[in-house]
Amino acid sequence: MCGIFGCITMNGNASPIIHASLKRLEYRGYDSVGIATINNGEVAIKKDQGKIDEVHELINLDDMQGNVGIGHTRWATHGAPLKENAHPHVDCTGQIVVVHNGIIENYTELKTELENQNHKFVSKTDTEVIPHLIEETLKKNPTSNVTEAVVETIKRLSGSYALAVISSKEPNKIICARSESPLVIGIGEDATYCASDLTAFLPMTNKAVMINDGELVTLTPNNVEIRRIQDGAEVTRAPTTISWTPEMAVKQGYPHFMIKEIHEQPGILRNTLRAQEHYLDLLSTFLDRATEVFFVACGTSYHACLAASYMFSKLAFLPTYPVYASEFVEQHGKSVNIDSTILAVSQSGETADTLGAVTCSQQRAATILGLTNTVGSTLTRVSRVYIGQQSGPEIGVAATKTFTSQLSVLAQLALKLSTKRGKVSQDEMDYLADRLEALPETVQEIILKQEENVKKLAHKYKDAKIFFFLGRGINTATAYEGRLKLMEIAYVPAIAFPAGESKHGPISLIEPGFPVVFICPRDGQTHKTLVGNIQEMKARGASIISIIEEGDEEIKSMSDDYIEVPKGIPEVLSPIPFVIPLQLLAYYMAVEKGLNPDTPRNLAKSVTVK
Repeated sequence: MCGIFGCITMNGNASPIIHASLKRLEYRGYDSVGIATINNGEVAIKKDQGKIDEVHELINLDDMQGNVGIGHTRWATHGAPLKENAHPHVDCTGQIVVVHNGIIENYTELKTELENQNHKFVSKTDTEVIPHLIEETLKKNPTSNVTEAVVETIKRLSGSYALAVISSKEPNKIICARSESPLVIGIGEDATYCASDLTAFLPMTNKAVMINDGELVTLTPNNVEIRRIQDGAEVTRAPTTISWTPEMAVKQGYPHFMIKEIHEQPGILRNTLRAQEHYLDLLSTFLDRATEVFFVACGTSYHACLAASYMFSKLAFLPTYPVYASEFVEQHGKSVNIDSTILAVSQSGETADTLGAVTCSQQRAATILGLTNTVGSTLTRVSRVYIGQQSGPEIGVAATKTFTSQLSVLAQLALKLSTKRGKVSQDEMDYLADRLEALPETVQEIILKQEENVKKLAHKYKDAKIFFFLGRGINTATAYEGRLKLMEIAYVPAIAFPAGESKHGPISLIEPGFPVVFICPRDGQTHKTLVGNIQEMKARGASIISIIEEGDEEIKSMSDDYIEVPKGIPEVLSPIPFVIPLQLLAYYMAVEKGLNPDTPRNLAKSVTVK
């Protein structure tokens, strides 16, 4: 989730405006920054790795000449956060310049094609294929203009994008387009702007035009032209007057980053499903060869690993051992060896306990694999192979979108390994792949239909002194994650167990009105036994809150409250949709208590101490 910005002004240079606007977009990405302008028919570019203030101190982003320019603040997905991977990117001639937010799925094939046509690439990014495709299109069609070449290029792209293009061939315009990634246009008195979100230009103008998927926009200093990419038809759309403050705009109108990030999950899951096949294949090859496999992580990432251990067992017949990173050295440090494989999972890639476990394993010649949200982090540098989960920056301290995206990548990896091993029928594999592809829409449906119901639940139980979370099988991990969210955000003491263990001690806590949350997918293996567990709790006066599939009348009839998710979710994928109501519950419980869910006390986003 990078930030893009473009500006054409009738008065003065664009670069100081772009710099200030990128600073307002820095929450979208902060590992590198760059600006390009056009002045007297010449393109100028300044970019480097690092946060905006660091880069500005080194190369002064404000002194570039020209009234037309584009800029970018990056969150790495393809290629480490290095200067050569920073945007903007250019074609071979240096005349066509592009900034891009999103993921180009078919960039490998396009890059190979372009290299065979003698195009030279300088970065490891997916974005760089775009200016070269525009260049090649113009070369083959000399009578075309840049806008036409951009349209033809876009038609060849698969994936998500919001992009802005400038060219010294046509120096008084910016061409931009979107598909699945956000893009908005700002209309000022003496300038026009394009940006990833309103935050960028709100101090200059509150007149905005929202751009839809499949639309291309041409900006000139005093005009905005919108056309549909598919057929070139012109689109007329009046500007909207925005009443948000800049702070509200950063959160896109949401009161907190946490709820914004919960709502972002459908889009983030779509991006995660674009994980590079090459790296999934490499990771699955290493896992296939391993004598023993440890999944090592902390906190929410550990819960993703716990769920993944069920996925790998059921789909690939591979036994794996999820281990808390803080306990790994004591528990397994002496036994790991050259035949051991460690899959370390860390949102930041800098979690001290996880890196400590990795270092110990490296010293004993184990193979290190990584899953992280932060390309260029320590974990990516020490891993034999790593894969990025492509969640974008997560500002709220509580992990929400990073948890579901980790689960998505791990599910893809389990499916890849299952295919490699041939342990599951092709029909079942195809079915699971289809259901995985449908999860973004499933999650979207849950948020749309159930958020108000969860709000009512939070209000009803806001004064509860303790909660109990129970699940079976793979959703034991979901129960643990629901408990963690409620504790860290709403400061409500909570316990979680595999439901079958509840009668071995924890049931002694139950008294009338005690809230017990059950995660109840409607699968053949755990559903029947969960019914018995619910009856045990209900007989002792517990208030039963159930997360169920639509139409599960049996459990609904036993529940005091319930939240429904859509039917037909395979058990091995169920933690992704079933955790959404629990994230919402934690958020709204915090709101009911007057707490700020973005900054829970005593917690940090990345724990870099042991």
